[in-house]
Amino acid sequence: MNTPLHLVLGWAEWLQLFSQFLLLSLMSVGGAISTTPEIHRFLVEQHHWLTQAQFNESIAIAQAAPGPNVLFIALMGWNVGQNAGSTIASCLGVGVTMVGILLPSSLITYFAAQWGQRNRDLRAVRAFKQGMAPVVVGLLISTGMILAGANHTQTTAWPLIALSLFSGVVIWRTKVHLLWLLALGALLGWFQLV
Repeated sequence: MNTPLHLVLGWAEWLQLFSQFLLLSLMSVGGAISTTPEIHRFLVEQHHWLTQAQFNESIAIAQAAPGPNVLFIALMGWNVGQNAGSTIASCLGVGVTMVGILLPSSLITYFAAQWGQRNRDLRAVRAFKQGMAPVVVGLLISTGMILAGANHTQTTAWPLIALSLFSGVVIWRTKVHLLWLLALGALLGWFQLV
């Protein structure tokens, strides 16, 4: 990763980071990745605890690695700690961000799933499930817009937007395997077309 920032984080800042990820956990209805725009605003734009490159690299590495995609949260916490100057701070960053993002949503999911299973035939439960789908899609689209706009201006982002829309339609309307679309995106990126 690129050159770290030199931060001085006291207990108040660590508590603020933990509190922010507790709140983000409640928004993560599409998974932790759906909270990316708010994480970007908080860590990169508002507090400058991460650089744009560190933010992008954390997501890219976690998505490329096997395992759950929530690992990008751990990498962001690690980078905040590295920017604070020590391995101990990095471990603290991982713990603060991961516990913050996982604890509330895990508890809510556990209890809501039990309640939803017992009451699955209620009209309100069915309506809630159907109503959450557009919210999740909207959060994922906003995540894509943040990631797409990070290295592009409005005039140069259109090929990436077009490729995203094309891929979405292909996934929705055909049975083409997702890996073919990933390969297409990689090939277009290799030739710097997107």
